[in-house]
Amino acid sequence: MIKKLIIISFLIFFKLFFSQEGYSDYFKLRTKYENFEENNPKALPYIQAYINKAKKEKNFERLVQGYKDGVFYSSLKEQKLIYADSTIWAAKQSADKDLISTAYIEKGVVYYYHYKKFQPALNEYLKAYEYSKNTKNDFLKYQNLYHIGVVKSYLGYYQEASELFQKCIEYYGARTKSNLHPNEIYNNKKGYLNSLRQLVICYRHLEKYDEADAAIRKGLSETENNTDYAQEKGYFLLSKGISDYTRNQYALAIENLNLSMHFIKNTNDFAWLSVDYFYIGKSFQSLRNQTESIVYFKKVDSIFQKHQFILPELRENYEILINHYKKERDQELQLYYTSQLLKADSIISKDFIYLAPKIHKEYDTKTLIDEKKQLERANSWGSVIIIGLIVFAIALIVLLIIRYKREKDIQQKYVLLEEKFSQQQDQLDEKSYPVSEEKKTNLDENIVEELLRKLKIFEDKKEFTQKGLTINKLSTQLGTNTNYLSQVINEYKGMNFNKYLSELRINYITTLLFENKEYLKYGIETLAKECGIASRQNFSDLFYELNGIRPTDFIRKRKQELDNKNNFSGLNPV
Repeated sequence: MIKKLIIISFLIFFKLFFSQEGYSDYFKLRTKYENFEENNPKALPYIQAYINKAKKEKNFERLVQGYKDGVFYSSLKEQKLIYADSTIWAAKQSADKDLISTAYIEKGVVYYYHYKKFQPALNEYLKAYEYSKNTKNDFLKYQNLYHIGVVKSYLGYYQEASELFQKCIEYYGARTKSNLHPNEIYNNKKGYLNSLRQLVICYRHLEKYDEADAAIRKGLSETENNTDYAQEKGYFLLSKGISDYTRNQYALAIENLNLSMHFIKNTNDFAWLSVDYFYIGKSFQSLRNQTESIVYFKKVDSIFQKHQFILPELRENYEILINHYKKERDQELQLYYTSQLLKADSIISKDFIYLAPKIHKEYDTKTLIDEKKQLERANSWGSVIIIGLIVFAIALIVLLIIRYKREKDIQQKYVLLEEKFSQQQDQLDEKSYPVSEEKKTNLDENIVEELLRKLKIFEDKKEFTQKGLTINKLSTQLGTNTNYLSQVINEYKGMNFNKYLSELRINYITTLLFENKEYLKYGIETLAKECGIASRQNFSDLFYELNGIRPTDFIRKRKQELDNKNNFSGLNPV
């Protein structure tokens, strides 16, 4: 019996020893770079060695970790996104739903934190939610809960977001005081501090200033003299500065906001850096130091110019600048900042229009349906509700299929139009007006050729964009009569005057939309006027008749195509 125990003990030790050896190799590789600061690309060669080892051994769990490290240490947001995509790929190879959920969260963070693109970020969080619905990993569950709370907070659902953050604080806080591995305690402490900081933001917008100040004091005490949480300290100092401003302590606000700036600049968080500048500007303004305040308000605009992103609470920044230059009677700068405000409104409203229904319908509704299903399984009398949900789900699927087919049809028509445009461009130099070998009309050949020449000039000079152009007006302009002009257009253009004019106008505006992205910003009425068509509906109908697609759908597809070329051209490390 003792001999058997010795053998079993030896086998267990042998297995643990060699599994530890395998772990040790990865551990040794990580020790070469884990002390580098975030966004330090010097770590990347060591990370690549880690990734290569995991790939060779088909150790997908370690490969996910390697790609996550690539996200953390890359200095370029484009590279972070590439590593995030690779993280998802590796996680899917493992078929581990927790890993897949983690990978989607990672990509969502890149979109949210580094790109400030809330639409793609929310999409990734919702994918993560789908994979983590039945997880037994509470850390993962609360990680996803935290990120959805962040998006809710951005949308202005502060009460709902605060409840999510309170749950996260309770969970992470308890785990920071447990007997976990130091790395796990560190991750939970990060989760705790970030949740606390997000709760401060919610409290501030809910005008719960005493609760906000209490949370700020707690955050600062937790990060005091601890370099591991320097980034979090910077955000709490920023919150403290905003709180000081709210309580009319402007000099103290400037001091704390300047202290926070050092930490926030190191994280490349341009969104919250612009908030920092804004409240410094507001504090100087309250101290009647107008010159200094304008400097900081302009810094907010510089960030907006560079990144084309702005938080809703900074909208006032442009109102202040517009009023300032209105008083200064500087019409040029007043006009400029008015234009910037319109751009800011467009970006803010775009996020809210997309995200508001998305966060409620795609997150809250799914959560409620999942909870309802659990109750229905526990109570047999819930079959009627189940049938109702199934009918609803089928109706929803049918609607989605119809929408998908319509979108696919639009895409096909767009591709056909693109090919048609490309062919027209290739044939443009070869296009000429025929000199008749056989007399097609009873008109004199010289008259026909002269009219064709004048029509060519008419087309080249884009004179067909004249509003209210009729065959009578054109015949007068060309020095002929309507009968001659009508005959030539019918015989040599193969269509009547109205169709001839419509094709010229629609082809002209279609070419502009293909070649000049500025025209994609115009409304339908403006585009109609640009090519000489007075009626918006008439323009839309003619565009559809000639191109097979509505102008609104064409513009949407063209924008998507250009965005895809800009955002996703490049590398794939997978």
